Amino acid sequence: MKNFVIWPIVLLAMAATAHNRAAEPVEPGKTPQKSSAGGKTESTPKELVVDLGGGVRIEMVLVPAGQFMMGDDKSEYRWEKPVHKVNITMPFYLGKYEVTQEQWKAVMGNIRGRRFPLRSRGPKNPALGVSWNDCQAFLVKLNAKTGEHGGKFVLPTEAQWEYACRAGSTSKFCFGDDADQLGEYAWYGKNSRGKLHPVGEKKPNTFGLYDMHGNAWEWCADKYGSDYYAKSPTDDPRGPTPGTARPASWGRVFRGGGCRYPADACRSATRSGYEPGPDSFFLGFRVARVPTDK
Repeated sequence: MKNFVIWPIVLLAMAATAHNRAAEPVEPGKTPQKSSAGGKTESTPKELVVDLGGGVRIEMVLVPAGQFMMGDDKSEYRWEKPVHKVNITMPFYLGKYEVTQEQWKAVMGNIRGRRFPLRSRGPKNPALGVSWNDCQAFLVKLNAKTGEHGGKFVLPTEAQWEYACRAGSTSKFCFGDDADQLGEYAWYGKNSRGKLHPVGEKKPNTFGLYDMHGNAWEWCADKYGSDYYAKSPTDDPRGPTPGTARPASWGRVFRGGGCRYPADACRSATRSGYEPGPDSFFLGFRVARVPTDK
């Protein structure tokens, strides 16, 4: 258990209908821009709906700008330290749910069944087994399909992801430190029966985001660096620059825990990395929307 974050291969070994509970979303608006008032967005819709056709849509939540303490000094894992202050200087949209298999099909034109493990298949289940490079291909097609209109779809940065997951909390999980309550918010090793579940079946965090803990692990945009926190900038960190990550072979960051993993793997601060090219049966993603120039 002590090395589950260190080596992706250990993660593999360890892994031996979405319900809209919010009010009807408003019509899509422009992606929020940074303002002279420090990111205030009085006229910015709190939710964004992206119509993919055929009754399939991506629902997104506006995450406000703000400050938080990133990492976990109480963790036994050195790559989650030190805890450091991070400023998210502008609001952004983040998918209310993980990208589902029906959304993947609507954008990519096929379900790519060979990538979705048989027991994990289902239109409302997270698109699982996609590589980081696959995510980039999805984002290219999603941006082409929807047009920019003041913003573009990307993977969230690692800092954006943790900030959104914590939703103002400073505890192990978005709801507190008691792992016995995790089952109310997450599908994980103790309650999932070893399989994925439709998105949105558990409680959301206070930002209105579902499955930030558990269900599918989620890709982030950043390169992974085990020592990055010691030199991370305060404002909008984006991960180590190419060639400076250590270890260099770990590729890109993933977050959030998964349906076959223990509670400790689902903490807000849990982080690891994986190569961007290989397929991986335990990885999914959710999309962010940011200003076009970011």
